[in-house]
Amino acid sequence: MTAEKKIIANNAIEVLSDATVRDYLKDHSDFFERHPDLLDYLHIFHSSGSAVSLVEKQVSVLRERNMELRRRLNGLMDNARDNERLYASTRSLILKLLDASSSDDLGRAFSGSMQADFGVEQACIVLFGNPRTSSDYCRVEAAETARIGIGALLKNRKGTCGALRKEELSYLFPGAGDIGSAAVMPLYNGSDLGVIAVGSCDAAYYTSSTGTLFLDHIAEVMVRLLPKLDKEAP
Repeated sequence: MTAEKKIIANNAIEVLSDATVRDYLKDHSDFFERHPDLLDYLHIFHSSGSAVSLVEKQVSVLRERNMELRRRLNGLMDNARDNERLYASTRSLILKLLDASSSDDLGRAFSGSMQADFGVEQACIVLFGNPRTSSDYCRVEAAETARIGIGALLKNRKGTCGALRKEELSYLFPGAGDIGSAAVMPLYNGSDLGVIAVGSCDAAYYTSSTGTLFLDHIAEVMVRLLPKLDKEAP
């Protein structure tokens, strides 16, 4: 209704405006159920100039809402499947870590699972202690050497994600080639035990907005296991 109309009743004049009609219909949602014949007289014009009945418009709106709900449902199902796969892979990794009998076994389980189950390009574990011959899966470095190489990543003892300095990437992934970004998590239980890290050639893969909850969880497991493994580990 584009123009206001006046209704005269009991010598009183009531202005019937668009807002009045709108409020009435909102308060009486069953109005068209009680007067279905009116639906044939109501039309909604599109920008193209064509017109459809209110019933057709309602069907169109419901169809669009149904498509949107289906899209959301599919998204939820995809997320559920991804979470299920993540849970299964995480569970498998933790069981492998629990079965480790040495720091080398721990590093082997971590690096192997990161690459095979999580699709990570590079993964490493560096422990702080008396330097010894490093294996392919676990390095042992003096704490002072680590502070020179990655001291800024150890200061707050929290996870760090992003494009790190070249010197930091070279320390974490020696001989790995061009690593563009990484996620790093210190291993700390009152003292610095070491660090775990994952890296990608894509400089934008790990960013400051990337969550570190997963690495933090794995780090907590390792922190509890390391003192029970090799005597060389702190």
